[in-house]
Amino acid sequence: MWYKLDLNKLVVLLVPTFLRRPLFISWLQSLVAPLVSVQQSWYVKRLDNLYKLDHNGQICYLRKALNDAFDPSLRRIYITDGNKYTRAYIYTNGEQQTKYLGKMHLRQVDDYADTGVDFRVIMPSDFSLPSNIYQLRALIDFYKLASKRYLIELQQ
Repeated sequence: MWYKLDLNKLVVLLVPTFLRRPLFISWLQSLVAPLVSVQQSWYVKRLDNLYKLDHNGQICYLRKALNDAFDPSLRRIYITDGNKYTRAYIYTNGEQQTKYLGKMHLRQVDDYADTGVDFRVIMPSDFSLPSNIYQLRALIDFYKLASKRYLIELQQ
């Protein structure tokens, strides 16, 4: 493959055979060392970009990317739906009921389908959320669709 080029070996092969002495070869390889370093960093960046291109915002790929980054051995991170419940009213203010019950919250605001989140990322309970929250959000924001909203929760 064109990108797997061993520059140290190429230096040896391009030198005429009568000049191939250990001191001369090592001098030429020291001249090529910065180029080898640049090639190695390019190759690592290439592998990283290919990994990013292999994944997208689908649940299975997002879960795989999160598990690869934060829980590679046990793979306990999973993603669930965010829109769980529809709102149920006893009565509305416009009905002019004589008895007002006040505000009662049975569930969090994010649990309802019309104002809630689109998906939830469930992290293991022993995950250190405060120290990794920015990396986690950056990874989710990179892969998710722009219109999707999410919530990060620790598993209970």
